[in-house]
Formats: sequence, structure tokens, C-alpha cells
Amino acid sequence: MSTNLVQEERATKEELNKQIKEQKIVIDELSNLRKNRKVFVQQPNSNIFFLADKGETLSTCKKSLDKMKKEYQDM
Repeated sequence: MSTNLVQEERATKEELNKQIKEQKIVIDELSNLRKNRKVFVQQPNSNIFFLADKGETLSTCKKSLDKMKKEYQDM
């Protein structure tokens, strides 16, 4: 395995670990919101935000975190 490939793999793993930490913070923030608080979700590749259901957003975030954790373990 070349040194360059090892460095790329390490950088990818570090980036994924950073994303996992960020996702955990998002989940924690969503979990601790008061019941009447509104949640907005940004549309992909856009600066537009739409009102979203807090429960669905939290569920989506948790699924995304699980997917990232699995990908991290498979590296």
C-alpha cells in the first residue's frame, strides 16, 4: 500500500469521525428542544430552509449517525 493511499484513507477516516461528532451534537440539540420549538431543515445544495417535523428530523439524524458509525467501523 502506498504512503499516499494510507494518508488519504487516514484523512477520510478523520473527516468521517468529525462528521459523526457533529451529528451527535445535532441529535443532542434536537433531543433537548422544548416541545413547542420549530425545526427547519436546509434543502440540499441550497440556502433555502423549510419547516420540518422535529420527530422525523430527529429520526433521520439518528439513522444517518448509525450509517456513519457503520461506515467508520468498516474502514
